[in-house]
Amino acid sequence: MNRTDRLLAMVLELRESRWTRAEELARHFTISVRTVYRDVLALNEAGVPVLSVPGQGYRLMEGYFLPPLHLTQQEAVMLAFGLDAVQGVFDAEYAQAVDTAARKLMASLPEARRQEVEELRGHIRLIGPDENGTPEILRTLRTALLARRAVGFRYHSPQGVSDRRADPHGLVRLNGVWMLAAHDHQRAERRTFRLDRMEAVTLSGTPVQPDLQTFGTDPPEDQRHLRVRLLFPAAAERRVRERPNFHQVTAVQTEAGFEVTLKVRGAADLLPWVLSWGAQATVLEPPELAELVRLEAQAVLDRS
Repeated sequence: MNRTDRLLAMVLELRESRWTRAEELARHFTISVRTVYRDVLALNEAGVPVLSVPGQGYRLMEGYFLPPLHLTQQEAVMLAFGLDAVQGVFDAEYAQAVDTAARKLMASLPEARRQEVEELRGHIRLIGPDENGTPEILRTLRTALLARRAVGFRYHSPQGVSDRRADPHGLVRLNGVWMLAAHDHQRAERRTFRLDRMEAVTLSGTPVQPDLQTFGTDPPEDQRHLRVRLLFPAAAERRVRERPNFHQVTAVQTEAGFEVTLKVRGAADLLPWVLSWGAQATVLEPPELAELVRLEAQAVLDRS
């Protein structure tokens, strides 16, 4: 933390109603007591009214606070919950930044508004799923995106394990899963990779090719042309909606049941998801997916 950030953080710390001793501030910011003395002097010289009482410590003069943000209760709550949500899905480095941002937000609110927001936050918790090692991968990919560098990694797809190289273009969190949109060097086309299927991710010295499609676009070679239609019992609609597939296009209730339409490159891309539904999923089209399901089910029976 640089000195400017530390001075602001110290103002937020001293905004509490209690007296805070120099030794406590030194431990909190991992600095020496002499540095605390110099920081408090700098704050006073900048016009921040830091009171000092021997034997008690420091605190801000009553009534002094940062200019309030004119936020409604709903706006302030949504900002606070947004920070909570981000903190739960990023690595420790960004989680610490979120904590600092939350303190700044709360300190800038009027007293009555801050109490309302803190009370609501005390009753609601946003808890993300276990990332299974994803934060370290996320940190490496974030570095690659900022440095515009290619990455190498080992990928565990339903078809097997392979070593890949790709130019990262963006990160997406969909249904609780982080995904990397990238240009795959081997296949020379845009692909999407699940972070929880990646391992041994390394940053390459090769720069991202500037003439490739950027994040948020759909290059022609990346279009998924194979249409898949699945039929589920009407009673299964709620469960299917709770577990949507990344390639899903539509999901509607029909007279025959709950029908889901997807667009994929190949039938094998959907095989694990379809099999996870067991007898509840009926493949309406294409025939090759129905055949893959039949062969996989037969293989399970043969091993039983």
